[in-house]
Amino acid sequence: MKKTDKICPNDYEHEAWAENKLVLGIDEAGRGPLAGPLAVAGVVFPIGYENPDIYDSKSISEKKRDLLFDLIQQDALYFEIRLVEPEEIDRWNIYRADQRAFLAIAQDLPCDVVLTDAMPIELDKPVVPLVKGDRKSISIAAGSILAKVTRDRLMKEYDALYPQYGFAKNKGYPTPQHLAAIEQYGITPIHRKSYGPVAAHQMTLDLFGDS
Repeated sequence: MKKTDKICPNDYEHEAWAENKLVLGIDEAGRGPLAGPLAVAGVVFPIGYENPDIYDSKSISEKKRDLLFDLIQQDALYFEIRLVEPEEIDRWNIYRADQRAFLAIAQDLPCDVVLTDAMPIELDKPVVPLVKGDRKSISIAAGSILAKVTRDRLMKEYDALYPQYGFAKNKGYPTPQHLAAIEQYGITPIHRKSYGPVAAHQMTLDLFGDS
Protein backbone atom coordinates (compact mmCIF):
# COMPACT_ATOMS: atom_id res chain seq x y z
CA MET A 1 0.00 0.00 0.00
CA LYS A 2 1.34 3.39 -0.95
CA LYS A 3 1.25 6.29 1.50
CA THR A 4 -0.91 8.50 -0.71
CA ASP A 5 -4.33 10.04 -0.22
CA LYS A 6 -7.15 8.60 -2.28
CA ILE A 7 -10.41 10.27 -3.17
CA CYS A 8 -12.90 7.39 -2.98
CA PRO A 9 -14.01 6.39 0.55
CA ASN A 10 -12.74 3.06 1.87
CA ASP A 11 -10.28 2.46 -0.96
CA TYR A 12 -7.70 1.21 1.53
CA GLU A 13 -10.19 -1.14 3.19
CA HIS A 14 -11.29 -2.54 -0.16
CA GLU A 15 -7.69 -3.10 -1.21
CA ALA A 16 -6.85 -4.93 2.01
CA TRP A 17 -10.12 -6.85 2.16
CA ALA A 18 -9.53 -8.12 -1.37
CA GLU A 19 -6.45 -9.85 0.06
CA ASN A 20 -8.44 -11.16 3.05
CA LYS A 21 -6.67 -8.78 5.42
CA LEU A 22 -8.19 -7.20 8.52
CA VAL A 23 -7.98 -3.40 8.75
CA LEU A 24 -7.66 -1.40 11.96
CA GLY A 25 -8.63 2.28 11.87
CA ILE A 26 -7.57 4.64 14.69
CA ASP A 27 -8.55 8.22 15.48
CA GLU A 28 -8.72 10.53 18.47
CA ALA A 29 -10.85 13.27 19.98
CA GLY A 30 -9.74 16.12 22.20
CA ARG A 31 -6.26 17.25 21.22
CA GLY A 32 -7.11 20.95 21.53
CA PRO A 33 -9.04 21.31 24.82
CA LEU A 34 -7.51 22.83 27.94
CA ALA A 35 -9.23 20.29 30.19
CA GLY A 36 -10.17 16.64 30.23
CA PRO A 37 -8.51 13.58 28.74
CA LEU A 38 -7.67 12.78 25.17
CA ALA A 39 -9.75 9.88 23.83
CA VAL A 40 -8.26 7.50 21.25
CA ALA A 41 -10.19 4.64 19.68
CA GLY A 42 -9.52 1.86 17.19
CA VAL A 43 -11.97 -0.32 15.27
CA VAL A 44 -11.57 -3.51 13.21
CA PHE A 45 -14.63 -4.34 11.11
CA PRO A 46 -15.40 -7.68 9.43
CA ILE A 47 -14.04 -7.93 5.90
CA GLY A 48 -16.43 -6.24 3.50
CA TYR A 49 -18.31 -4.26 6.14
CA GLU A 50 -20.18 -1.24 4.81
CA ASN A 51 -22.27 1.47 6.46
CA PRO A 52 -22.58 4.83 4.65
CA ASP A 53 -23.68 6.54 7.89
CA ILE A 54 -20.27 6.03 9.49
CA TYR A 55 -18.30 9.18 8.68
CA ASP A 56 -16.21 11.92 10.29
CA SER A 57 -17.69 12.34 13.78
CA LYS A 58 -17.49 16.14 13.56
CA SER A 59 -19.74 16.14 10.49
CA ILE A 60 -22.70 14.26 11.97
CA SER A 61 -25.19 15.15 14.69
CA GLU A 62 -24.82 14.17 18.33
CA LYS A 63 -27.97 12.03 18.08
CA LYS A 64 -26.56 10.14 15.10
CA ARG A 65 -23.18 9.72 16.79
CA ASP A 66 -24.88 8.20 19.83
CA LEU A 67 -26.74 5.67 17.68
CA LEU A 68 -23.60 4.79 15.73
CA PHE A 69 -21.59 4.49 18.95
CA ASP A 70 -23.63 1.45 19.97
CA LEU A 71 -23.86 0.03 16.43
CA ILE A 72 -20.10 0.20 15.84
CA GLN A 73 -19.37 -1.70 19.04
CA GLN A 74 -22.00 -4.27 18.10
CA ASP A 75 -20.74 -4.78 14.54
CA ALA A 76 -16.97 -4.53 15.06
CA LEU A 77 -14.82 -7.62 15.30
CA TYR A 78 -12.60 -5.72 17.74
CA PHE A 79 -12.51 -2.25 19.20
CA GLU A 80 -10.62 -0.40 21.93
CA ILE A 81 -11.06 3.01 23.55
CA ARG A 82 -8.20 4.53 25.53
CA LEU A 83 -8.25 7.68 27.67
CA VAL A 84 -5.04 9.67 27.99
CA GLU A 85 -5.30 11.69 31.20
CA PRO A 86 -4.06 15.29 31.56
CA GLU A 87 -1.05 14.17 33.64
CA GLU A 88 0.18 12.00 30.79
CA ILE A 89 -0.43 14.78 28.27
CA ASP A 90 1.59 17.18 30.43
CA ARG A 91 4.35 14.62 30.80
CA TRP A 92 4.79 13.70 27.15
CA ASN A 93 3.19 16.64 25.23
CA ILE A 94 -0.06 16.13 23.35
CA TYR A 95 1.45 14.79 20.13
CA ARG A 96 3.63 12.19 21.79
CA ALA A 97 0.89 11.16 24.24
CA ASP A 98 -1.51 10.78 21.31
CA GLN A 99 1.03 8.77 19.33
CA ARG A 100 1.68 6.45 22.27
CA ALA A 101 -2.05 5.72 22.55
CA PHE A 102 -2.31 5.03 18.80
CA LEU A 103 0.62 2.62 19.06
CA ALA A 104 -0.82 0.84 22.10
CA ILE A 105 -4.13 0.21 20.31
CA ALA A 106 -2.34 -0.96 17.16
CA GLN A 107 -0.36 -3.44 19.27
CA ASP A 108 -3.45 -4.63 21.15
CA LEU A 109 -5.93 -5.34 18.36
CA PRO A 110 -5.60 -8.19 15.83
CA CYS A 111 -5.18 -6.76 12.31
CA ASP A 112 -3.05 -6.93 9.18
CA VAL A 113 -3.11 -3.26 8.14
CA VAL A 114 -3.34 -0.10 10.28
CA LEU A 115 -4.93 3.11 9.03
CA THR A 116 -4.50 6.24 11.16
CA ASP A 117 -5.82 9.76 10.93
CA ALA A 118 -2.49 11.35 9.91
CA MET A 119 -0.56 9.80 12.82
CA PRO A 120 2.68 7.99 11.92
CA ILE A 121 3.57 5.04 14.15
CA GLU A 122 6.32 2.43 13.93
CA LEU A 123 4.91 -1.08 13.71
CA ASP A 124 5.86 -4.46 12.27
CA LYS A 125 2.96 -4.31 9.79
CA PRO A 126 1.78 -1.80 7.15
CA VAL A 127 0.72 1.56 8.59
CA VAL A 128 -0.95 4.20 6.40
CA PRO A 129 -1.35 7.69 7.93
CA LEU A 130 -4.20 9.37 6.03
CA VAL A 131 -4.77 13.13 6.12
CA LYS A 132 -8.49 13.61 6.87
CA GLY A 133 -8.64 9.86 7.24
CA ASP A 134 -12.00 10.03 9.02
CA ARG A 135 -13.47 11.07 5.65
CA LYS A 136 -11.63 8.42 3.63
CA SER A 137 -11.86 5.29 5.77
CA ILE A 138 -14.88 3.73 7.46
CA SER A 139 -12.55 2.20 10.06
CA ILE A 140 -10.95 5.52 11.00
CA ALA A 141 -14.37 7.23 10.97
CA ALA A 142 -15.68 4.60 13.36
CA GLY A 143 -12.73 5.24 15.65
CA SER A 144 -13.45 8.96 15.54
CA ILE A 145 -17.06 8.34 16.59
CA LEU A 146 -16.13 6.07 19.50
CA ALA A 147 -13.52 8.55 20.68
CA LYS A 148 -15.71 11.64 20.42
CA VAL A 149 -18.81 10.15 22.03
CA THR A 150 -16.73 8.72 24.88
CA ARG A 151 -15.03 12.03 25.53
CA ASP A 152 -18.17 14.17 25.17
CA ARG A 153 -20.03 12.01 27.68
CA LEU A 154 -17.15 12.21 30.13
CA MET A 155 -17.00 16.00 29.85
CA LYS A 156 -20.71 16.14 30.71
CA GLU A 157 -19.90 14.19 33.87
CA TYR A 158 -17.13 16.65 34.68
CA ASP A 159 -19.60 19.48 34.15
CA ALA A 160 -21.57 18.21 37.15
CA LEU A 161 -18.38 18.34 39.25
CA TYR A 162 -17.20 21.72 37.99
CA PRO A 163 -20.32 23.57 36.79
CA GLN A 164 -18.61 26.98 36.61
CA TYR A 165 -16.54 25.98 33.58
CA GLY A 166 -19.31 24.96 31.16
CA PHE A 167 -17.68 21.65 30.26
CA ALA A 168 -20.97 20.14 29.02
CA LYS A 169 -21.07 22.78 26.31
CA ASN A 170 -17.44 23.67 25.56
CA LYS A 171 -16.00 20.16 26.19
CA GLY A 172 -12.91 21.80 27.68
CA TYR A 173 -12.03 23.93 24.65
CA PRO A 174 -10.80 27.50 25.30
CA THR A 175 -14.07 29.38 24.85
CA PRO A 176 -14.47 32.86 26.36
CA GLN A 177 -16.62 31.39 29.16
CA HIS A 178 -14.01 28.75 29.95
CA LEU A 179 -11.14 31.24 29.96
CA ALA A 180 -13.12 33.62 32.19
CA ALA A 181 -13.87 30.77 34.59
CA ILE A 182 -10.16 29.92 34.84
CA GLU A 183 -9.44 33.55 35.73
CA GLN A 184 -12.22 33.64 38.32
CA TYR A 185 -12.09 30.16 39.85
CA GLY A 186 -8.64 28.87 38.97
CA ILE A 187 -7.79 25.50 37.47
CA THR A 188 -9.19 22.07 38.29
CA PRO A 189 -7.51 18.65 38.59
CA ILE A 190 -8.62 17.87 35.02
CA HIS A 191 -6.90 20.89 33.43
CA ARG A 192 -3.82 20.34 31.26
CA LYS A 193 -1.17 22.34 33.06
CA SER A 194 1.19 22.45 30.07
CA TYR A 195 -1.37 24.24 27.85
CA GLY A 196 -0.82 27.97 27.36
CA PRO A 197 -3.77 29.63 29.16
CA VAL A 198 -3.60 27.15 32.04
CA ALA A 199 0.18 27.47 32.38
CA ALA A 200 -0.09 31.27 32.23
CA HIS A 201 -2.68 31.31 35.01
CA GLN A 202 -0.54 29.06 37.18
CA MET A 203 2.51 31.22 36.53
CA THR A 204 0.58 34.32 37.62
CA LEU A 205 -0.43 32.56 40.83
CA ASP A 206 3.16 31.49 41.47
CA LEU A 207 4.40 35.05 40.97
CA PHE A 208 1.70 37.08 42.64
CA GLY A 209 -0.37 34.64 44.68
CA ASP A 210 -4.16 34.40 44.80
CA SER A 211 -4.95 38.05 45.35
